[in-house]
Parts: sequence; structure tokens; C-alpha cells
Amino acid sequence: SPCAFSTAAQQRSTGDECGPEEPGEEPKHPLSDCALEHKAIKLEEQVRDLTERYRKALADSENVRRRTQKFVEDAKLFGIQSFCRDLVEVADILEKTAESAAGHAEPSDPNPTLKKIYEGLSLIEAKLQSVFAKHGLQKMNPVGGRYDPYDHEIICHVPAEGMQPGTVALVTQDGYKLHGRTIRHALVGVAVEAQE
Repeated sequence: SPCAFSTAAQQRSTGDECGPEEPGEEPKHPLSDCALEHKAIKLEEQVRDLTERYRKALADSENVRRRTQKFVEDAKLFGIQSFCRDLVEVADILEKTAESAAGHAEPSDPNPTLKKIYEGLSLIEAKLQSVFAKHGLQKMNPVGGRYDPYDHEIICHVPAEGMQPGTVALVTQDGYKLHGRTIRHALVGVAVEAQE
């Protein structure tokens, strides 16, 4: 049996030496049940805390992944936005030129060259609009619709003759949307009630 406490007299009388036993056989101090329960509770709290942190980090990384994916998709869709803005100005010039040529190319006109120019410009304009549609660029046609500040810019007010006030009565410059996003506002005249 281990000899934890001994007196010098006992050592001399018995002749036994009660020195420390071999290092591997030192008595172990078992933790009490209360201490074990307290340690288990602390470990469970740490596990819950780490699990919650892990879930939050996982959710955050998923949100970052989704946002990054949305940014990439938007960049693919709207990366041509500034190019489209410049190109719609060319479409405006082409449309005005075709209208001007149409006004001068009368059916009774003996000049077939002007008529061919008008037909060519009309074909180019139609092809340009089909290319726009292919890439998600659409011309707005707001005449008769309600004024929308996100799509239209008011440049004048016109008397509401046969139209409800607040509706678009005329368009001086076409507006365009790229995949539903307005890239150029339509310049419009809005109908208002006539004041007497």
C-alpha cells in the first residue's frame, strides 16, 4: 500500500523507507463528479458555439458566392451597356435619315436612286433593330401610356385633347432598355388639363 504520510520514528523502527514509488505508479487524483459535469457542460457550450460559428461562416460564404455569381451575370448582361448607349445614337441618325429620304422619295418621282437609298436605309434600320432585340436592347414605345419617371424625361406639357392627363402624348427622342434596365430615357411630352 502506498505510504503517503510517514514519520521518521516509524521509518526507523520498521526499517522501511517510504520514499516515492516509481513514477508510473504515482497516485492519480480523480476529478470529482461535479467537476466532470462542469467540464462536460463547458465543452458542450464550446461545441455549440463552434457549430454556430461554422454555420454562420458557411451561410456567409454561400451569400458571397451568390452575390459574386449575380455580379458576374450582370456583368455579362450589362457589360455592353455603354456600347449600346452609343449605338442607339447611330440608330437615331439612321431613322431620321430614312424618314428624310422617305419624304423626298415620292412614288411619282422619276429619280429611282433616291427610292433605292430609302429602301436600303429601311433595310439597315430593320436589321439594326433585330440585332438590338437579339441582344436584349428594346426601344420603348410610351405614347398613350402613363408617365414613368424611371423611363421617361418630361421636356414639355401638351393640352390633353382626347387623352387622360399624365399620359405620354408625344415622344421627341426614343428611349431604350437593355434587359429591362433603362439605359436611355425617352424624351416625352405629357398631357395636362387645359387651363382657361
